[in-house]
Amino acid sequence: MTVHPDRRVLRRGRRPALALALPALMAMAIPAFAQEAPTTPAPAGPQPYPRNAIGNGPVIGGYGEARWAEDWSALRDPERRKDIWDRLKYIPLSSDGDVWLSLSGEMRARTALTTSPGLRDSPDQRLDTLRLVGGADLRVGRHLRFFGEVAHGNAGGDNYGNPVGAIRNDLAVTQAFVDVMGEVGGYEVGARYGRQFFLDGSPYLVSTRNGATILMPFNGVRGWVRGQNWRADAFDLRPTLLGTGDASDDRSDKGRRFSGVNLSTRVPADWVGGSRLFFDPFVWRQTMDARRWGPVTAHEERNYVGARLWGQAGPVQLDWSVAHQTGEFGGRDIEALNVFTNQSMAVGEGANAPRVSLRVDYGSGGGAYDGGTIRNAVTPMGVPIFYSYQNVFNPVNMIAVVPGVTVRRGKTSVTGEVQLTWRASERDAVYRATDLPYAGTEAVDGTRVGEVWRFQVQHNLSPRVSLLGRYEHLAAGEVLRDAGYANSDYLTAWVNLRF
Repeated sequence: MTVHPDRRVLRRGRRPALALALPALMAMAIPAFAQEAPTTPAPAGPQPYPRNAIGNGPVIGGYGEARWAEDWSALRDPERRKDIWDRLKYIPLSSDGDVWLSLSGEMRARTALTTSPGLRDSPDQRLDTLRLVGGADLRVGRHLRFFGEVAHGNAGGDNYGNPVGAIRNDLAVTQAFVDVMGEVGGYEVGARYGRQFFLDGSPYLVSTRNGATILMPFNGVRGWVRGQNWRADAFDLRPTLLGTGDASDDRSDKGRRFSGVNLSTRVPADWVGGSRLFFDPFVWRQTMDARRWGPVTAHEERNYVGARLWGQAGPVQLDWSVAHQTGEFGGRDIEALNVFTNQSMAVGEGANAPRVSLRVDYGSGGGAYDGGTIRNAVTPMGVPIFYSYQNVFNPVNMIAVVPGVTVRRGKTSVTGEVQLTWRASERDAVYRATDLPYAGTEAVDGTRVGEVWRFQVQHNLSPRVSLLGRYEHLAAGEVLRDAGYANSDYLTAWVNLRF
């Protein structure tokens, strides 16, 4: 795909996203090739519960989706610092090394082409985006931490409309919080206050929305207690409304609130023959002043009671979640259900053995247009990337069956899958990633929404540098076609650099 300068961006005095990215790309890529992998840090402080199960999101090769999930305290030993970037991960500020600073950064340059945007027969859309992020993690001994992060997002292209603050943003404070931590009676305890990412839960229910340029920040408090075989977390958060200017136009959304309790415990290994599984019950509550279902916009209170079972059982990796939802929308009852199941296993021996997967997901639907009980299931943050790379679907009134296969060769992985998609209730619409309906789909017969064919290639030049390409073909089924919607193709590629 050829990337052309965006004439509209140039007229506004902005440079195209990919052009802006080039100098930083070169500066960061050169030292990244000098090493195969960064120093693997050793955890510091009490470690009563597995680090991958404390609700901080994935950490791969030392780097996390949430940068505060990383622990570079092992670089206190100068012999472990291999290059200039390692020197930025541990900067001692006291003679004994107990007060130290860790710096982090990211650049993602991305271009995406969409045919039939919005699934309508309309001109193609090209969107070029640039993400620049800088963060600082200040540790004051073992009991106090200050974390801050700022981000810039630039956008250009053709026929891309007027991007919201999550796509184009001059400057946003994405995180700014303080942690107080300690050990009481053999338990690790802590509390966090401020602006923060939230990743404690199934990735099908909670997300930073990494597909956007600016990740999704919340404002509020989170507290935790962690033992050897269990943990408990409580949180009370409000999402951040992102403007498109400087940091002064970002504010806490007083019309929305997300709070709850997450628990986690290890499943005894001998229950499933040497497994490494975790069982995570949760109770959440979400309120929204202006939720829309069908023709009605009203206040909604939604309660989630559910559990997640995830980890490895023999040769199978699995991630299963159930979320029963109740509450009230504008005086009407809510009774809904989400079920997410993902399982995969290697076919053959060795790290390069192909891996086959099967995902079967369900989101109940109905009630939005008949004035009765609301049976539409929704996720608290929206995580549509599982259902469409171009973010056209959400697990609302949806049944999805997705077989797939992944092949790895060294630093390269290739994944292909097809999503067979139906709606759960014929009396309700097909829903976009924003939980809004495709107009007219509620009035046509049938259940088959269509098929989504996806293909992805990822090459990791190093743990700090990755290249990724995705292609998707959405073949509209009878429900979409009868309502006037079209097939769509989506192609995207990006380079991601971080330290």
